Amino acid sequence: MVERVGIGFIGCGNISAAYLKAAAGFPILDIRGVADLNADAARARADEFGLNAMPIDAMLADPAIEIIVNLTIPKAHVEVGLQAVASGKHVHSEKPLGISTAEARKLVAAAKEKGVRLGSAPDTFFGGAHQTSRKLVDEGAIGTPIAGTAFFMCPGHERWHPNPGFYYLDGGGPMLDMGPYYVTDLVNLLGPVARVAGVATKLRDERLVTSEPLKGTKVPVEVATHVAGTLQFVSGAVVTIAMSFDVPRHQHSPIELYGSAGSILVPDPNHFGGEIKLATAADDWQVVPTQHGYADGNYRVIGVADMAEAIRTGRPHRASGDLAFHALEVMEAFQRSSDSGEHITIESRPERPAALAVGSVIGAL
Repeated sequence: MVERVGIGFIGCGNISAAYLKAAAGFPILDIRGVADLNADAARARADEFGLNAMPIDAMLADPAIEIIVNLTIPKAHVEVGLQAVASGKHVHSEKPLGISTAEARKLVAAAKEKGVRLGSAPDTFFGGAHQTSRKLVDEGAIGTPIAGTAFFMCPGHERWHPNPGFYYLDGGGPMLDMGPYYVTDLVNLLGPVARVAGVATKLRDERLVTSEPLKGTKVPVEVATHVAGTLQFVSGAVVTIAMSFDVPRHQHSPIELYGSAGSILVPDPNHFGGEIKLATAADDWQVVPTQHGYADGNYRVIGVADMAEAIRTGRPHRASGDLAFHALEVMEAFQRSSDSGEHITIESRPERPAALAVGSVIGAL
């Protein structure tokens, strides 16, 4: 029997409920406690899930906790990650890994020096729809990938989030918020990115909150809210991308890939499942059944379970720090390209995460 891995959560905000709910489905994970700078928030989450609320210092000092799951706001990801690494803990962070490559590079280096693992969301590319799509691409169902599109566009998160201000401050914006899902899944499907060209714009300097409890207040906008451009992959494939908080409605598939023999429609990479469609030059669009598991729910802790399993078995984990750093470098390059008017070469070259076999089970004992 595989020994369970003790984990602790730092950050008890909006996303923590999804993680804690999903964790029950992965027996390898032994949740030892939750923590937050706001002790009331930690107690509320602990009471909700029948867990132990603890101070952050106590969590970092607890030898029974091997992995810290860092669910703080983006600006705190590196700071909290460095504290956890210094305490000898493995770290799995919410996305993005950091708000800049300059600070994220410090975390990557610290983890390697300390000999601990570093991982990051998104882990939605583990989902059955995305693993089946990868299998189709790898098996040549569309031939050689040539091009593609990736679109996320909405009017902004102030419509629904209870405290949306951070989405519009340094470290926010549609590319750093939603881009990780799309860029990471594209790397899962096509391999690493070689260069980027982009344009980044901002529609207005403040946003009106329409969600409760802050309805009617305004929040300042410090970052680009519409980012568009082109990714050229090491493989040669070229993908057009747009991430926006400025578009009321649109009609595009989340991800489309076009190959020498056909095309595939890949569902929303912010979810684990969804409908896959495949077409060739001779045959119109057909729905392709999902062959892999983890497509019927929200498994938003599977990357942590995969890390835990990898710790016990000695293999690489899939939602790695190197993959997350690459995604961050790619996303940061859009603003750099927009500012300079030049293509930006991407220096990092992570290993493409290992595909999941049909029938794979993550985090079992």
